[in-house]
Parts: sequence; C-alpha cells; structure tokens
Amino acid sequence: MKYILYLFLFITTSLYSQDTIDATLINTSEVNVDHIVGIDNFDTFYYIDDNTLYKKTNDGKSLNFSNYQLGNISSANTFNPLKINLFYQDFNYVIILDNRLAEIFKLDFNVIQPYKNITHISTGFDNTLWVFNVDLQQLELYDYKSNTTRFAAVPVQSSVLDLESDYNYCWLLTENYLYQYNYFGSMISKLPNTGFTEIAKSNGHLILKQDNSLFFKPKNNDTIRAINLPKLLINQFLLTNETLYIYDLEKLHKYQLKIK
Repeated sequence: MKYILYLFLFITTSLYSQDTIDATLINTSEVNVDHIVGIDNFDTFYYIDDNTLYKKTNDGKSLNFSNYQLGNISSANTFNPLKINLFYQDFNYVIILDNRLAEIFKLDFNVIQPYKNITHISTGFDNTLWVFNVDLQQLELYDYKSNTTRFAAVPVQSSVLDLESDYNYCWLLTENYLYQYNYFGSMISKLPNTGFTEIAKSNGHLILKQDNSLFFKPKNNDTIRAINLPKLLINQFLLTNETLYIYDLEKLHKYQLKIK
C-alpha cells in the first residue's frame, strides 16, 4: 500500500512541476465584446458580439456573419481561416465559413444519418471536424464532405469540459482526464485532470485553466508548469505562438511567455 502511495506521489510531482513560467506584459487594450474567438499572427481579431461573428484586420477592415434563426453561437473556431466553423448547439447545427465569412457548408446533425447529438466541435485536417457525440460518449473524427466517421474513440466515462485541435492533434479535456489523440485517431497520452476546466492551444503547446490560474504544458512533454501572472480576472485566455492573451471582459492583456 505504501509503495502505491509513493508511486502516485512521484507521478503527480513529475507531471506538475514546481518550476514556473514567467509572463511579461506587452500591452493592455480596452475591449468590449461578448467573446473573443481568436487572434492570429497578423493581429486579425475574431470575436462574437450580439451573437454575430466579426473579423477585424489590423488595417481596420471588418467583416461579420450572423444567423439568428439558429439561436446563440455556442462556439467558433478560426484555426483554419479558410474553413471557420460556427457551432449552434441548441439546434445541433454547424456552419462553415470561408475567409470572407461567406457560407461554404452547412451541417444539420438532426437529419444526417446516423444521427449525432453533438456537444463540442473543433477543426480537423482536410474536410473533417472533431466532434463529441454525447449519446455515445465518444470523440469522433467526422468527414463532412463524405458524411463518414473516419475515427471513433473509446467512450469516456466522465463529462467533457473542453475540446481543442490542430491539424496534427486533438485534446479532449474531461472531468477525470486530459486525452491527446493524433490525426489517425490513436490516443498518445492520458493525464489525470486535477481540477482543470478549460484549455487553449498553439503549435502543440497547451494552456490549462484551474480556478483563476493558468498552467503551461509544452509540446511532447507531460510536465505542467504554473504561469506567473498578476491577480486579474481570467474570463478568457488564448495562445498564439508564445503570446498569451487574457480577457477580463473589460481589457485585453497581452503577455509574452518566457518558455525555457
């Protein structure tokens, strides 16, 4: 029994390192929107306000898209700016937009066979979406052009909190574990969740939120380190390369992470 306890303590200490990551404040700007969706390397700003998706470039040009018939936008993903996806969970519906915010594809999971009851979606490679089918409690890689499921994971045993992906990987955060899958559908890591509720990603790195604190998990490494930040309300957080954005509903704080 003591051996098992010591082993558990060793694993926990290895995963959650005492080392911390410093964050240097670059600037703070006044922002008043409902939800920030993303900020890319060119400072293109995507956000939701009054149930409308906006795209604002650094030269001041702005585009917008809305569909009030589908209710509130549950999530938006701009990882692939040529195939932006909007998820309307109340209607089990997804709209995919191009870089001009024009509709290029619609997905009504109520009529698609087999039926899928979706709670989370994220961008996949090619013409795919990572979707979580709550009826089956499983993550699926869905090809919306051919209406086929390329991959279905083993069902999870706890509630899903968040889902993030890029072209190579997908991260599924549940109440019990943080899972990572590659684009072939193979699970490549499974870490215990010790209180994280949200995740953000960039270039394979992860930011995890626990209460009002943020933690950093580097690519190809299971060590999780706390980020040194001043006391502020973390309503939203985003990661672009090594730039961390924190939104407190009034101001957008931009930090440079010092990743060793």
